[in-house]
Amino acid sequence: MASTSKMPSTSEDDLEEEFEHFDDFTLASSWERFISEIEAVCRKWLADGTKNLLKKDAICLNISEGLYKVKADLKYEMKSYCMEYYFGTLNDGKGKDWSCVLHDLQLFFGVNEFLVSLSLIKKKFLVIAPQSASGVVLDGPEASKLLSAVAIALSNCSSLWPAFVPVHDPSRKAYIGIQNMGTLFTRRFEADRIGSQVPVKLMHLEGLYELFVSKFAFSNEDLSTHLFEVSFKMKLTYCTLPYDEDDDDDVQEPEAGSTESGGSPKSNHHNKSQWDDDCPWSEWYSSEDPVRGFELIAVWSEKAFESSLDMAELENASPLEADDWLIFPCLSETLTEDSDGKRIGFASQLRLLVDALEMSMEAKFIEDFVSEHSGPETLKSSAVIPPPTVLDRVLKDLFHEVEGLQLGFSDGDHKNSRTIKGAPLESLFGQFCLHALWFGDCNIRAIAVFWIEFVREVRWCWEESQPVPRMPSNCVIDLSTCLINQKLHMLSICINKKRQQEQESPKCGEQKKFPSHVKEETQVKRCLSPRDGKTQTSSGERESLSRPDVVKDSVGHISNSGHSDTVKLGDAKHSACIRRGSAGVVGSMMLLKSQQNMHAPFTQEPPVMTEDMHEERLQAVEALGDSFSFSAQLEKDILSSDMSAFKAANPDAVFEDFIRWHSPRDWENNDNMDSGASHDNAIKGLTVEWPPRGKLSERMSEFGNSWRKIWNEAPPLPASEQKPLLDPNREGEKVLHYLETLRPCQLLEQMVCTAFRAAADTLNRTTFGGLKQLTTKIGQLNLTMAATLRCLQTSNLSIDTEDIQDLKRLCAIFEHVEKLITLAASFYIKFMNAPRLLESIFNDCYNFYAPRMGTGSTASEVKKDFEKKQKVGRREREIAASMLTTPTANQSWRKVLSMGNLLNGHEPTLREIIFTKHGHLSENYYGGHAPRGYQHELETYRMYISGTSNYLSVALAVASCD
Repeated sequence: MASTSKMPSTSEDDLEEEFEHFDDFTLASSWERFISEIEAVCRKWLADGTKNLLKKDAICLNISEGLYKVKADLKYEMKSYCMEYYFGTLNDGKGKDWSCVLHDLQLFFGVNEFLVSLSLIKKKFLVIAPQSASGVVLDGPEASKLLSAVAIALSNCSSLWPAFVPVHDPSRKAYIGIQNMGTLFTRRFEADRIGSQVPVKLMHLEGLYELFVSKFAFSNEDLSTHLFEVSFKMKLTYCTLPYDEDDDDDVQEPEAGSTESGGSPKSNHHNKSQWDDDCPWSEWYSSEDPVRGFELIAVWSEKAFESSLDMAELENASPLEADDWLIFPCLSETLTEDSDGKRIGFASQLRLLVDALEMSMEAKFIEDFVSEHSGPETLKSSAVIPPPTVLDRVLKDLFHEVEGLQLGFSDGDHKNSRTIKGAPLESLFGQFCLHALWFGDCNIRAIAVFWIEFVREVRWCWEESQPVPRMPSNCVIDLSTCLINQKLHMLSICINKKRQQEQESPKCGEQKKFPSHVKEETQVKRCLSPRDGKTQTSSGERESLSRPDVVKDSVGHISNSGHSDTVKLGDAKHSACIRRGSAGVVGSMMLLKSQQNMHAPFTQEPPVMTEDMHEERLQAVEALGDSFSFSAQLEKDILSSDMSAFKAANPDAVFEDFIRWHSPRDWENNDNMDSGASHDNAIKGLTVEWPPRGKLSERMSEFGNSWRKIWNEAPPLPASEQKPLLDPNREGEKVLHYLETLRPCQLLEQMVCTAFRAAADTLNRTTFGGLKQLTTKIGQLNLTMAATLRCLQTSNLSIDTEDIQDLKRLCAIFEHVEKLITLAASFYIKFMNAPRLLESIFNDCYNFYAPRMGTGSTASEVKKDFEKKQKVGRREREIAASMLTTPTANQSWRKVLSMGNLLNGHEPTLREIIFTKHGHLSENYYGGHAPRGYQHELETYRMYISGTSNYLSVALAVASCD
């Protein structure tokens, strides 16, 4: 103590300097310092845990398997290393030996699951490798030293993670590894690969079995004569050939000119049988099969074998006898990519049509786009026009009359497509728009040339009185379609009436026929109300006649009476009066003054009108104000024609008689009871009180009523002698004037609406097995189109940039649905006889791809490969196996097969085998025995083998007590 008190006192700075130069003996060498750095990183990862690592810088390797990794950079002497820690987040119990999304080391050594003291260590392992171009350790001593450093660091951390070091050449995928299994034993790993010249013996299961047995049966005797019980699992993968490569050598390629002509694909003929020849879009374009092929996987579950003879017998077994079958499609990358010229379909052409719409706003006349030296400066000179031969071929196909064509709404069209104001798919303008999508490159110049020639063909039909193809020549014009379709329908009706008028001139000795404007066989009732101006229908008004001699009275009774177009009245005092244009007696109704039977006249057909004609008449009525009644002014010509026909059929009729027949509701009975009694007396054959008690309604009896004025001015003329309500010559010329002077923007607006509707209706006719998700998607597409295209259906439209952007977004949505429809059609062709498998596979693909379509995600943000497998039932295996057709001589296929388990002549493209041996450590060859009292049986040997006749990979894991 005395000596201690005599020691000189040291300052605080001297103590700090002394501790700064303190060297711990555990870090005496650089190698020990390296171990300390590894240990510090591992302790940090252990302390953070899975949740904190995910929040920091963990990299996702596979979402479905929940596999992530973190990494750290280390230095030892003059070299830099990278240590990666792999960990999983899904605790799904038993490991998935055959999952193709596992890391190579998880497949090689089964590190996704280890049984250690009855606890699971899930998907956690380390990989340390040099930061070099090869990423492997080429020097053997360096690899052993590196692995030892990691093993010591993990032991200091009391961690049971396995650690691996890549060695040899990178193409060999060789590893060495170690895992500390606590205080009992250690597991060592080694993997290597033969890239060529695989020994024939190792191409067969028998030789592979003996290779595994040789690792624990240390004997010079023939292994084939001894029985060693081992566990065995096997997975065989078969791949179909890409469908677009089948029989390529037997197909003559089309001439180059056919693809550069710019014509409609509908008019070209395929020289090669395509997978989609029976699909509705095949007449416009041929789509690449989105299903590049299939992988069929046959799995034999874990079984025990005792000899190589058992393995030889298994090699001769059919894959159809496997315990499980799995299948998944190899899909094209275009499913998740925007077209950008890579994929040609309706969506890509609709984009070009929208671009043409945007450019059409810059000119007033369609002819401005025809010449290369005229039109807007923004029109690119590269906007080429197909040659005249192509134009002639397209027009010939377009104006070819199709027999038995169903016009209007078809059963194959979607119910929501009617909400889009376009033309029906099979109509002339509908087909024009689809042809325009493929004419040239669908630029505004090509569209202008195509439209001008189209109108010329339409005018030729008019001048030559030839029917307009693909358009009905009768029926009521559908105002829900676009105006161009309505005009073409009107022109078709006018041409038909012109032809009828030319044929109605009676020849000598022939009976005079009814003119085309007279409704001979069908009478359509019309009640023209001066108060509301609407055409109404009621049970008391004039009914339709199925025959000229069958007439309904005002209460619906039918009477049959002979009649003729012109007859004399029977009463002598009316002998000078001639009845003309009678269609028959109207029940028991009689004229008020003469008490003659009332006759219903033949009347003219009501004139058909297009949407703009209705608007013009409404504007004219609004301009006249209240000087005339709304309905009387709007339908004056029709009402006057009916009154003239009624007067001719009933020469003694008065205005009240016409009202009783034409508009019974405007005839009011004074006493309903008396009227009922009179009706009963008529039934009993008694004398009917005459005249009937009644009067005109208030609106018909008011002073200056327009109906009475028209009645007074109407001459008694039958319908056959009246001027037609519809002048076909005038209306036909008006239609042609509209088509020839149509502004470019108005043309393109209607083309865009019609093209979207026609393209959607074409795709809707695809047969895909009624998949519910796709059916819902198609319905949503039609609703989206109707909402987006509504901006093009208003008059005097001025398209703005926002509307164009909405249309381009609609093209992207259309492309996504088009891809799904193509995918569903491809699946249906291949699995039409296995509906359950069809629905399951498509639903898996839909759930994978639908969220990724149109998101703009890059390849690094989403996983591009679809890897979901679907289990194949026993009854479905033959259908799945039929996709592996027998190889032909023209296909690049091995002529000599080296492996067994053939499926329709195909050997496996990949064979994976797992051999395992379970036992006590006391049975292990390696030094030492298991601690006394340790009775647990564990996996002492595990060998993973994969490859074909061209290569072989082997990974061995051995547990020992050293």
